[in-house]
Amino acid sequence: MHDRAPQPVERHLPTDEARDLISLVRDIAQREIAPKAAEEEDAGRFPREVFTLLSASGLLGLPYAAEHGGGDQPYEVYLQVLEELAAARLTVGLGVSVHTLACYALAAHGTKEQRVEHLPAMLGGGLLGAYCLSEPSAGSDAASLRTRAVRDGDDWLITGTKAWITHGGAADFCTVMARTGEEGPRGITAFLVPGDAEGLSAAVPERKMGLKGSPTAQVHFDGVRVPDARRIGEPGQGFSIALSALDSGRLGIAACAIGVAQAALDEAVRYATERRQFGRPIADFQGLRFMLADMATQIEAGRALYLAAARLRDAGRPFARQSAMAKLHCTDTAMRVTTDAVQILGGYGYTADFPAERYMREAKVLQIVEGTNQIQRMVIARHLAGPEER
Repeated sequence: MHDRAPQPVERHLPTDEARDLISLVRDIAQREIAPKAAEEEDAGRFPREVFTLLSASGLLGLPYAAEHGGGDQPYEVYLQVLEELAAARLTVGLGVSVHTLACYALAAHGTKEQRVEHLPAMLGGGLLGAYCLSEPSAGSDAASLRTRAVRDGDDWLITGTKAWITHGGAADFCTVMARTGEEGPRGITAFLVPGDAEGLSAAVPERKMGLKGSPTAQVHFDGVRVPDARRIGEPGQGFSIALSALDSGRLGIAACAIGVAQAALDEAVRYATERRQFGRPIADFQGLRFMLADMATQIEAGRALYLAAARLRDAGRPFARQSAMAKLHCTDTAMRVTTDAVQILGGYGYTADFPAERYMREAKVLQIVEGTNQIQRMVIARHLAGPEER
């Protein structure tokens, strides 16, 4: 059996422009992202210059309107870009997904004046966003959040703490959900808060199992003054905006998961075809061949699932159930595939000299962020059997 280098994913893209876009992304990934990924992740270094490059290349606003600096790309294309970036380095792929999530509220629910004023800089001006929904005591139960915004003339004063915020301390703007009224989901409002607002600060980033290059931190709001002109949507509409954003954001997580899984499969194939035992490549042994076949099949199924959900979204059809299914399946697949990749590499897979162990550590967080996979099962079941009895 001859050594066989993994081939790029064969993608079915809708336009020549999309094919050129994927080529650009692969070039940036190979030149600017992948070569530094292992060293910078080990050092916990956030590659801000990469996001500046992506912004200058038109890659931070792909699914949004061109009139506001976006790329006018369908989600079907945008998600495949995310997959390519995540395969090179999850910190980058997930960062782009979170930035896109942070832009969603204003792009989908802002006024025309708000979009004209803020979106061009957010989408193509080198800025990076954070999405501030979760809190120390409000994770899966996001409707119980306690951060409060109180009206003060033409402004709002925001006080509270957000938790598990990707880009916490590094973001140029934050989309913040705060309580402005009654308890529960109907009392929450969305705001666009500048990252340098007086009274806004970030704690020391969390020490994490993986994804060490991506800063995750608590963000504190100590009477942060925000003009009413930066309120997004109507008072009390924030929770529905947040849930709508997460339907799309979960597709981003699904695509990132498949990117990590694909990178792990590629590493496993590379190793198995080069490593020789008993006088032949270990990829000749049926046990390993079947493992590789199962890994590849799970990845293809996940990719098909997230793309099917994306096409529903692009067609303007309901996709929340399919989004939850994609997030669930793709992230579970990433965990299985990366674990199998470590097994195929044997002792080498357990060392930091090979990337398989990093992929496995990174895959775990994808089963948790933007709604744990237990929450995804609850969402899917509600679509099938209706809400639970209280």
